Amino acid sequence: MPRWYVLAVIGTSVSLRVRLGAQNAHYGGDLIDGATILSLFGDAATQLLIALDGDEGLLRAYDSIEFVAPVFAGDFVEATAELLAIGNTSRRMRFEARKFIASARGRWPTEDSGPRSSTAADWLGQPITVAHATGTCVVPINLQRKPRALYMPGLPAGPAPAAGPIVTPTGEAAGATASRYPSDASDVILTAAIVGAEVSRTQTPHVPFTPSEVADEAARCREAGAAVIHLHVRRDDGTNTQSAERFAATIEALRRKCDCIVQVTTGGEVGMSVDERSGPLACRPEMATLNCGSINFGDHVFVNSRPDIRRLAAKMRAATVTPELECYEIGHIDEALSLFSEGLIAAPLHFQFVLGVKGGIPAREDVLLFMRSQLPAEASWGVAAMGRWQQPMTELAIRSGGHARVGLEDNIYLSKGVLSEGSSPLVARAAAYARSVGRPPADPALARRLLGLEPAPASRQG
Repeated sequence: MPRWYVLAVIGTSVSLRVRLGAQNAHYGGDLIDGATILSLFGDAATQLLIALDGDEGLLRAYDSIEFVAPVFAGDFVEATAELLAIGNTSRRMRFEARKFIASARGRWPTEDSGPRSSTAADWLGQPITVAHATGTCVVPINLQRKPRALYMPGLPAGPAPAAGPIVTPTGEAAGATASRYPSDASDVILTAAIVGAEVSRTQTPHVPFTPSEVADEAARCREAGAAVIHLHVRRDDGTNTQSAERFAATIEALRRKCDCIVQVTTGGEVGMSVDERSGPLACRPEMATLNCGSINFGDHVFVNSRPDIRRLAAKMRAATVTPELECYEIGHIDEALSLFSEGLIAAPLHFQFVLGVKGGIPAREDVLLFMRSQLPAEASWGVAAMGRWQQPMTELAIRSGGHARVGLEDNIYLSKGVLSEGSSPLVARAAAYARSVGRPPADPALARRLLGLEPAPASRQG
């Protein structure tokens, strides 16, 4: 099976919706038994296997099963199967069942307001998760048929809808929706943050440390759809360093493997001096992050004083390095625009909204859209969201005309409790979603044009 296909289908999901009737009730009070929910998972898995392999396959085993809320006769349930990993014959999946309509028989009207209804039901604005599981299915090699086309994922689309029916807007309402989620946005630039400063191998064994490990993971991310590699480096023992020599060795190894834009960190690790943090600028990379203000970063303070920000901006300008303007708060946008008005940075400007850091601005739709509204019309922007916010904020950014950063630096899980085997599966999922909404991932050459960078250099050392 070609690797491009494996990467493209990670994150693919299918869903089915059913009403569970009285014939499904097994216990008192019209309670549905767990076996019924598992049968829905089996049907969803079968649907996914048919989409991927053209065969129903077999469900071999569940790794974990948890029932978290009751289901009653008359409830409507959506069962979802999502592909987590794919082997020669095995397909590992995550399953979730959510109740989106609840029977209200015997509970409405109230006793003092008239007779009880036998047909009442409630539409749940926020669906209730009733069960989740992980398991493995098998399709023998001789039964695998070449897929006719990639099956696009049905990934969660950000915040849950409000209570009430879903109505397609017309007229002025349609125009408002179109302006909120631009349909004419260009291809999306995906950045892979593959190392980070804080992720350890006790948290995940998949974080790369050595130059060769970083280069191999960068190549996998490029294949999955990334155009930019956001780069921290580590010593072989995993400790952080901003050493120009270590960055140079890593960048050299990376450029032998792929043509991605290299964007180095000047944030380094909390507690490093500005001079130490600026070490990788000696390598003259194409891009570097420029943090535009101080922030409570978890239990620490990430200090970026205004004089220090200007020192780093001047060093980037002297090294002809394009800054990505990291904004952890609303005021950081104003600070970045001040740098531009002072002539310390030049257009085109590219902003990164860092959302969900503990102590920073939260990862919410209203926050993202407000931050976007503060930018000059000609600026580009992207989102880097932490932990469980990475997927919904990435997808919101893509729908809203922005770009996105994913990877182990910000989030080590592909789904709840399931480690991502490197950053490339996270990139592949974001790329699949981008294609599904009509914004294919930009390759590095196109990303360079969109960001106003020079064509890929053979070398920028010196």
